[in-house]
Amino acid sequence: MKGSTLKGSTLKGSTLKGSTLKGSTTAIRGIVPPIVTPFTETGGVDLDLLRLDLDALTEAGVHGVAVCGSTGEGHTLTPAEAQQVTRTAVEHVAGAMPVIAGVIADSTQAAIERGKLVADLGVAALQVTPVHYLFRPSDAGTIDFFGALGEGAGLDVLIYNVIPWAYLSPNLLARVIRGVPQVVGVKQSAEDMKALADLLLILGDDGIVMSAVDALLYPSFALGAHGAIAAILSAAPSLCVQLWDAARAGENAEAKRLHEALLPLWNAISDDNLPANVKTAMRMQGRNGGCPRAPMQASTSAQQAAIRNALEGARLLP
Repeated sequence: MKGSTLKGSTLKGSTLKGSTLKGSTTAIRGIVPPIVTPFTETGGVDLDLLRLDLDALTEAGVHGVAVCGSTGEGHTLTPAEAQQVTRTAVEHVAGAMPVIAGVIADSTQAAIERGKLVADLGVAALQVTPVHYLFRPSDAGTIDFFGALGEGAGLDVLIYNVIPWAYLSPNLLARVIRGVPQVVGVKQSAEDMKALADLLLILGDDGIVMSAVDALLYPSFALGAHGAIAAILSAAPSLCVQLWDAARAGENAEAKRLHEALLPLWNAISDDNLPANVKTAMRMQGRNGGCPRAPMQASTSAQQAAIRNALEGARLLP
């Protein structure tokens, strides 16, 4: 696999639907960590730690960042906090990389309101979960939701396809991406490589497909994913950048070696308290991600030991 054969390396503004809306959309590619939101012990947002983490990620060579997603505990943030975090990230990176803003809401109105709060901040796109509290909208309702959101917020949208009981099939994703002008692609999650492969095949060059299959980033890139937005990127950004570069260059032995270094770390952090475990991995490498927000629990002693072992195996400890 050579870099020239990867879809991510051949994207042009004229070929991506939605690129006429926001030119920065075509820059969404490569390693885009969903950054953690640092909280204080009393539950407040620590913007100083956020800025320090953005500096560390920039130094690691990432190609963008996503804020207020699942890893960033976006579901716990008030609209004002999400706006504050997004503004801080955009201002701090100062155009050096695209910033994607997460929206996790359970009504069209709430999603539009959250989108409007960041519409004038300079984000590249919104990353939006389907409506998902207990009930699942119909396919038509899902298409209407993303259409109303994109039009109401006036921003490009990446579908965050992660909710198990509101999971969008590859065919439905393609319908939304092709049918709603503001929807430019998807962050494909849930460790379903078959769905990712089907989506890439069905979509062709009609949209951006970012992998969130943390355990299988190398195969995702080999299949043609345009990059990744996945928790493992925040836990080990430099290794993930190296993996992306190796995959693009066709250096398969090196890419496989990096995959084998990253997989134990994913196995160690993947649990119900994933954001807390990412923060633990960060802290062990000298990056302060703050505390998790209650009621999420900090990493257990067993989790800490597993994370440390994985980091040692990957030679990521200071």
